[in-house]
Amino acid sequence: MLSFLQKIGKAMMTPIAVLPIAALLLRFGFGDIFEGQSAAIMKAAGDAVFGNLDLLFGIGIAYGLAKNHDGAAALAGAIGVLIAKAVYISIDDTVNMGVFIGIIIGVLAGLLYNRFHTVKLPEFLGFFGGKRFVPIITALTAILVGVLAGYYWHYIQDGIDAFSNAIIGLGEIGTFIYGTLNRLLIPLGLHHILNSVFWFQLGDYEYIQAGKTLVAHGDLHRFFAGDKTSGIYMAGFYPGMMFGLPALGLAMYLNTPKSKRKKVGAILA
Repeated sequence: MLSFLQKIGKAMMTPIAVLPIAALLLRFGFGDIFEGQSAAIMKAAGDAVFGNLDLLFGIGIAYGLAKNHDGAAALAGAIGVLIAKAVYISIDDTVNMGVFIGIIIGVLAGLLYNRFHTVKLPEFLGFFGGKRFVPIITALTAILVGVLAGYYWHYIQDGIDAFSNAIIGLGEIGTFIYGTLNRLLIPLGLHHILNSVFWFQLGDYEYIQAGKTLVAHGDLHRFFAGDKTSGIYMAGFYPGMMFGLPALGLAMYLNTPKSKRKKVGAILA
């Protein structure tokens, strides 16, 4: 079980890796660096990523869990997320699973790929065998997931909302709890799962964009949407990331024999 969760955490790194460039694009879109249409273009590009995190997680996790990282798994993940969302919205348009639907479908698509990518069908259905069968079985599974989510997810969402309000209400103590759990999970490789809950699902913030009322979910998206109460679950990482890690890299580089510094420098970079 631990090994499987570690694989999921590792697979999450693929979609998470695109977030820095999306965050930069959003920053450039605030209007104090670029103006007018240029700022609008930058912001739209960043919003395109943050507005489709569930799809990115579905694709990235499915691809990461597939045995040979095949594109068929990624395609299955994308199809599964689109179908599951359409199904649960048709049942209850108030349901919003956020990145959780991407994580669930991504895991299922990866597992289904590993199970069925070599399946052989009767000769008259042979075209749909092997890897082509994976998106089909994932789509059917996604319908079931969407139905279950449409009828039952609001119970889980109520629990998430209660947890969010409790953690946010704790203020600095809540931040300390999150930071402690994050550090404890790093040796197990499970901290990405925890981060996904806090960064992409914890708390909601309504904002106006182009005359429309939108909702940002999670500490990260809320921050870039302009919520002044957000960002507390990210800020603690900046000193270590900006100064601690570069200092460690420099120390390793300086303590490497000069004949090997070029190779080590390339690895550290």
